[in-house]
Amino acid sequence: MGSEFTVDVSARYRDLDPMNHVNHAVYASYLETGRTTYLREIGGIDSGTISFVIVNLEISYERPITIDDDPTIALAVTGLGESSCTMDYEIRVDGDIAATAETTIVHVDPESGRPSPIPDGVAQRIREYEAIETPG
Repeated sequence: MGSEFTVDVSARYRDLDPMNHVNHAVYASYLETGRTTYLREIGGIDSGTISFVIVNLEISYERPITIDDDPTIALAVTGLGESSCTMDYEIRVDGDIAATAETTIVHVDPESGRPSPIPDGVAQRIREYEAIETPG
């Protein structure tokens, strides 16, 4: 993983399945917490105006997370296009990898719902943080 941005999350009782492990679907919520925090803090986007949708999500589960665990979401942007952004993630517990994941998100125009270019300021902040060269 290149530049790394981390967010700590807490496993909650409602996240658990009958085996007292965090349910597999909750991992996607943990990724969402990491992603939206990244877009706010690095991209400078107000939470109420995030105009990205997920077009692809892949998760590989390595080990269960329990209520006693304090997961950390580590993520980095691995691809930045005109309207899309690919992020790689690790969900870690005490330094061990519980899951790896990748999402591709697309910036959309809030009125039409159609893909639109990532705003220049947002893209520039991500490029600077991730040390991604400006295309062209």
